[in-house]
Amino acid sequence: MSREEGSGGALSPLGDLVGLIARALVDQPEAVEVHETESDRGHRGDLSRIELRVAREDIGKVIGKDGRTAQSIRSLLAAAASRMGKRALLDIVD
Repeated sequence: MSREEGSGGALSPLGDLVGLIARALVDQPEAVEVHETESDRGHRGDLSRIELRVAREDIGKVIGKDGRTAQSIRSLLAAAASRMGKRALLDIVD
């Protein structure tokens, strides 16, 4: 199942979390797009693949120096997913 912000399909709390963090980091929060695909094929439970798109000018703010910001977002996402009994992957798309 695929869901996306702004298309009428509501995101899961995990997608909302990624969108909230990304909008707080960037200069153009209106350009933030979050797409989410869920699968039950993960061998350790449900798997959510979250795709994050931001304006080209803001990609550096989301990735951060040496990828530290992106890794921090992924860590927060993994912790939230774990509490829900899921796994989550974050792809940052430019």
